[in-house]
Amino acid sequence: MQGKVAAITGAANGIGLAIAERFLAEGSKVVLNDVDDEALKVVAERFGSPFVIGDAGEKASADRLVARAVEEFGRLDIMVSNAGVSNKPAQFVDIPEEEFDRVIRVNLKSQFLTGQAAARQMIAQGGDGAIINMSSVNQRLALPEMTPYVVSKGGVGQLTNVMAISLAPHGIRVNAIGPGTILTEMSRKTSMADPSTREKVLSRTPLGRAGEPEEIASVAVFLATDDSSYVTGQTIYPDGGRLGLNYTVPVA
Repeated sequence: MQGKVAAITGAANGIGLAIAERFLAEGSKVVLNDVDDEALKVVAERFGSPFVIGDAGEKASADRLVARAVEEFGRLDIMVSNAGVSNKPAQFVDIPEEEFDRVIRVNLKSQFLTGQAAARQMIAQGGDGAIINMSSVNQRLALPEMTPYVVSKGGVGQLTNVMAISLAPHGIRVNAIGPGTILTEMSRKTSMADPSTREKVLSRTPLGRAGEPEEIASVAVFLATDDSSYVTGQTIYPDGGRLGLNYTVPVA
C-alpha cells in the first residue's frame, strides 16, 4: 500500500478509525471523513491527515472528499465507504418513514455517492483502483426489530455486485466487508454491556468472542491491495463463524 491514496468515510471512530490507522501503518496516504466534527478533528490531528467534515449521504460531501484527496495527493486509489448508522429497535409496523429514510441514506445512498465519485476520479486517472463497501452479516441475516438496517445492508450487497460488474472494464475492483459483532466503543457500551444480549450474540458465534476493529482493518488491507487482485463483487464475512451456524453454542 506504500504511497497509495485512500479516502475513508466514518473514520472518526470504530472500524473506520481502525482502517485509517492500519492504512497509514502500511504506508498509505489517507483523507478522513466523518459527520462527527469534534472526533474527526482529534483523529486528523493525531494522524496528521487531511479531512473533510460532512455527511457522506449528501452528494456535495462525497464529491468534496474525493476532491480533497486529489487536491492533497494528486489522485485517489482506494475508497472505503464505511459510514453507517443503526436504527432504534422497533417492529416492522411501527417504524417511522423518517427513520427508514435516514438509515437508507447513511448506509446505502452514501456508498452509491462515494463510490460514484471515487470511480469517476479513478477512471479519469486511467483506471485501476479499489472500492470497499462496509456491509454486515445482516446483509444475509434478518433481525425483525432492525428492518431499516437490515434492508440497507442487503442493498449494499447488490450495490457492490453491480458496481463491480460496471467498473470491471476500468480495472476498478469493488468488494464489501460484512462483519459480525465487533467491539467498537458503541457495542461495548450497548449490546456487549448487557449480559443477556451478550450471551445471545456469543451463543451464535462459534469462535466464542466478538471481533476487534483491527481484525476488520486487516480484511480491508487485503481488499485494497494486489493480494486480492482477482477478487471483485464479493462480500467477505469476518463474523466468527456466525453465518455457517444453524444452532447455538455454550457461552463461557
